[in-house]
Amino acid sequence: MENTVIFADNISYSYPVEEGKSPVLALDGVTIKINRGEFVAVLGHNGSGKSTFAKHLNAILLPSGGTVYIDNMDTRDESLLLAIRSRCGMVFQNPDNQIVATVVEEDVAFAPENMGVPPEEIRRRVDRCLDIVGMSQYKKHAPHLLSGGQKQRVAIAGVLAMEPSILVMDEPTAMLDPSGRREVMSTILELNKQRDMTVVLITHHMDEAAMAQRVIVMHEGEVALEGTPREVFSQVERIRGLSLLPPQTVDILFRLNKRGYSLPLDGMTVEECADTLEEFLKGRGSEASSGQSPSAQERPQKNQRFCGENILKVDNISHIYSAGTPFEKRAIDGVGLTVGKGEFVGLIGHTGSGKSTLVQHFNGLLSPTSGHVYVDGVDINSSPQEARKARFKVGLVFQYPEYQLFEETIYRDIAFGPKNMGLDEDEIDRRVKRAASQVGLEESLLEASPFDLSGGQKRRAALAGVFAMEPELLVLDEPMAGLDPVGREEIISCIESYRRETGSSVLFVTHSMEDAARISDRLIVLSGGKVLTEGAPEEVFSRSGELLENGLDIPMVTRLFIELNRRGIALPPSVYTTEQAVEEIIKLREGGHA
Repeated sequence: MENTVIFADNISYSYPVEEGKSPVLALDGVTIKINRGEFVAVLGHNGSGKSTFAKHLNAILLPSGGTVYIDNMDTRDESLLLAIRSRCGMVFQNPDNQIVATVVEEDVAFAPENMGVPPEEIRRRVDRCLDIVGMSQYKKHAPHLLSGGQKQRVAIAGVLAMEPSILVMDEPTAMLDPSGRREVMSTILELNKQRDMTVVLITHHMDEAAMAQRVIVMHEGEVALEGTPREVFSQVERIRGLSLLPPQTVDILFRLNKRGYSLPLDGMTVEECADTLEEFLKGRGSEASSGQSPSAQERPQKNQRFCGENILKVDNISHIYSAGTPFEKRAIDGVGLTVGKGEFVGLIGHTGSGKSTLVQHFNGLLSPTSGHVYVDGVDINSSPQEARKARFKVGLVFQYPEYQLFEETIYRDIAFGPKNMGLDEDEIDRRVKRAASQVGLEESLLEASPFDLSGGQKRRAALAGVFAMEPELLVLDEPMAGLDPVGREEIISCIESYRRETGSSVLFVTHSMEDAARISDRLIVLSGGKVLTEGAPEEVFSRSGELLENGLDIPMVTRLFIELNRRGIALPPSVYTTEQAVEEIIKLREGGHA
């Protein structure tokens, strides 16, 4: 125990519920030991107990049974509470739950001030920590004017300013763009390796977990799997059975094995997977390919209904926040774009690129400082009446859809929009039940309180509330933030089901390059408040250098194929799904016959 800094000894925890209902068992006999200086990733589906476990590590929650020791301090001892929380800093999933001040640098200074740190030392810590998370230029800004990802960086800086020896991070990159994720993970690795900080990272990103020394997988409140990333992720079928997915590199090797080949499942990184595939493809192909993927050329269009007409036209709009004040900020600058009827468009961009600001113009929540927004050919800002009509034609789902819930029952919440549209009771009833069915909510749940639902069910109920209005354009702003792989697939399935049944258009804002590539007909890339580029996924991701320069990424599969090309293996660099990758690898291996 001498080197053990975290020891959860057979802990259990049940959340309190209303009288007459059974307690919700979140942790059931969990025993975990974490050593000083170790980097441990904790995985699990939504509701598996990950966040509940994390909140026990700095005594936000106390176990119903068992004991938690932090540096041999029992978290149930109230006299040790300050020492435990100073030793064990925690970053939450949603930064709005953690930011308390009205100026960024004051928020970062808040914890050190309460710890009695001298002013000159506070100044040093604030500057250093804001620099670490790339937010120095925003130190005088108001947090509420920042994007979600920028707020998360401020929250991380605030915890780092405490200089804890243990850092617990609950989905800290869920709201960050790929560049922000890389910066945070680089920071975590530096703190772990250079400063010997113990790190517990809760994440749904398998590539992040692959960087850890040890991975713990939780399922239904218990530890289901534990070992090095290689040991855990090589058990692909077991991982899938736990509602998770392996890294794409491992998935490619697994799929090749399913096709009759025998390859080790140890490609945790692009480089490791490229090593394995280079050996597998030795002598197959002698020079790098510069052409488009044949599978991309032959692939039928995802969207068969796009008729060429536009549901949305954005004409050279700009938006300036706090105009004429010291906080003036041009969030979007001369943006022009269209969304066709029946089209599925992905909108990607770095944190702070203006994505959320832009989409709030589509149904009149924000009015442009200059320029025009047309829905079905009508300028929605020409009159209050047109703005109101636009809100029924354009349905907007925010980053955390469950925050849109407010009624006493799920039925009433879903019915709220249709009622405001002036529909009769029979039509409202039809829409509520249809929307609930589209998102997979059973009719028996409709009279329950939305706040009694699980996190995933809340998100579906919020989506149903927008679906029930039957908008012609569905706009979704990061609707899958914080969801596990299965939860993400369920939300995508709901969206695609709605689009298939109604023929509506979809504009989907995401930081996941894999999701953007897989489900979009067309991608629009926003950078610095302007449209950087747009086109089919293969066209956009072929410009990998430009995307990386602008804080974005390319799918892991695309990075793998670029690396194989660099090594002289003639594979098309524009592949971006695991299915395409496997077919191209087999085609090359078998001499052109997949």
